[in-house]
Amino acid sequence: MAEAEPTPVPALVGEKRSCPEAEEEDTPSKKLRVEKDDKNGGPPKPDEEEEAEGGASDGEEEGETFADMMKHGLTEVDVGILKYVSDHEGFSGILKERYSDFVVHEINKQGKIVHLDDLSIPAEVEAPAEVEEPPIDSDVLTEEQKKQLGELQLFRNKETNVSIEVVDDTKEKRTLVHKAIKTQFPGVETKTEEKDGRRFIVAYHVAGKKALAAPRKHFWPKNRGSFCHFVLYKENKDTMDAINVLSKFLRLRPNMFSYMGTKDKRAVTVQEIAVLKITAERLAHLNKCLMNLKLGNFCYKNHPLKLGELQGNHFTVVIRNISGTEEQVNQAMTSLRQTGFINYYGMQRFGTTAVPTQQVGRAILRNDWKEVVDLILKPRPGAEKEFLVRCREEWAKTQDPEAALKKLPNKRCVEGQLLRGLSMYGKKNIVTAFGLIPRNNRLMYIHSYQSKVWNTMVSRRIEAFGLKAVEGDLVLRGTTAHVLSAEEAETHSIHDIVMPLPGFDVIYPTHHVGKGYGEMLSVDGLDIDNMRHKVKDYSLAGAYRRVIIRPSDVSWEVIQYDDPRISLVHSDFEKLENKPAPVFNKEGKYRALRLEFSLPPSTYATMAIREVLKLDTSIKKQTQLNTTWFN
Repeated sequence: MAEAEPTPVPALVGEKRSCPEAEEEDTPSKKLRVEKDDKNGGPPKPDEEEEAEGGASDGEEEGETFADMMKHGLTEVDVGILKYVSDHEGFSGILKERYSDFVVHEINKQGKIVHLDDLSIPAEVEAPAEVEEPPIDSDVLTEEQKKQLGELQLFRNKETNVSIEVVDDTKEKRTLVHKAIKTQFPGVETKTEEKDGRRFIVAYHVAGKKALAAPRKHFWPKNRGSFCHFVLYKENKDTMDAINVLSKFLRLRPNMFSYMGTKDKRAVTVQEIAVLKITAERLAHLNKCLMNLKLGNFCYKNHPLKLGELQGNHFTVVIRNISGTEEQVNQAMTSLRQTGFINYYGMQRFGTTAVPTQQVGRAILRNDWKEVVDLILKPRPGAEKEFLVRCREEWAKTQDPEAALKKLPNKRCVEGQLLRGLSMYGKKNIVTAFGLIPRNNRLMYIHSYQSKVWNTMVSRRIEAFGLKAVEGDLVLRGTTAHVLSAEEAETHSIHDIVMPLPGFDVIYPTHHVGKGYGEMLSVDGLDIDNMRHKVKDYSLAGAYRRVIIRPSDVSWEVIQYDDPRISLVHSDFEKLENKPAPVFNKEGKYRALRLEFSLPPSTYATMAIREVLKLDTSIKKQTQLNTTWFN
């Protein structure tokens, strides 16, 4: 999910940037590398560029192929993905050969598919007239200071500032100076700074770069909603990467942004974002200097967004170089529309490195903290950036967290955060040191282990009982799970059946598959009757998940084309730019399946595509397929 298009989208991928802050964030590298958070992407072809944050490893420079890099990766069998629901004959095809082959539009909580189709700034609603405050005493400013502030206000020195020393340093005196400047020189902002034990009030123009460093709360009209909601269109970036870029430009903490769900990286995605007290004008200005991001459809509301509020996602997917006949394709897609697919957790849940995330999760649940550290920090086979390789080697050689940390140019990666924790709290306090890793990242490990257990148990359930409800299965009544009797099973279908993720607050099926949960956890050194952990964050309550998902709004067509470099989906950005839609040649030498469907939250489109193709969707297998086709 990390290559850049060989033919970039005009003005969005290749435009000249006017904001210098963008340079270090978006400078492309021409070396192939493996993305740790790649979401089921097939690899970029060897002659294509890849957008990378950081350099390639030495191993890559020595000519290691992408396929060689991925030989240590996971396959579907490794994470319990074993079964299909349909009996049609599968066919081959390449998934995500280009990131533009995978387009995701969020479905908001009103059930509307989110599109980027308006870059304009909303008109301001006039605020009711406010009672004028009494004039501020202008004597607090000298004539020389007024002259300097006047020049600042007139934009003549917008990138500099005016410092006024507060001689009689009291809060009341500073307040008078702040008010005098803001009242007499609209457009000029102030803040208090301390230098060499003396206090200064620093004034600067709101349009200058220094203005970005301070929130301007008092400029926010009372009749305007506190949150600016906007649509984020992004190419080849995951949601958190995009948020971090916006935070950097706006000088905000990332937690000032809210969203309803994270989206794939190696894709074109459209979703709604909200940010606290940042104007649409400031956001729209970023369109001039951002790479692979576009913001629009601005509006003000009084509430942020919350994770999980979305109703789902709408997918437009192109599978290139398909081998299936028209009849095979129609049979596969009809089955997807009518029956659905097994709701497996997709491969992106388990990472792409030689140390799968579920192994770390299992060690956490076993309270084996030495193994947790070893799994995260020890040298591993497969492709990694050179600085990570050096860091791991240093750790293996010295077990010195500070020495290993020095090998990392970016300390914010998981390895860097863990090493920083170990250097701060010592190797005998690993639990606290591990806590320096952001909570979501830590929980990802144990959720990955839960997901593997769920996948494995569902495969056993389908193997044992097929696609019918049976005695001992579970269904949800409201939020409570209920065990079906033999009579009740006759009135339910496979689409009603749920299976639990292991935890202390769930029940298990009463047939023999349900007993398999305890057996699997026991082999992994865990007790199914004791899923509470000494550290509360790592106690697993469990949850229920539907076994089969039936997509909605399913449509498809087989298209033929001649140029493998062109995009086969007309994106929102291309429509805004009035770019023509792709034209397909009925006699084209290449064939692709273009399909559309909608899924509820927390389901994986790659698992729906797997059901259609009956092919392993892991990066390892897709890499082999793509490399064979390319050769």
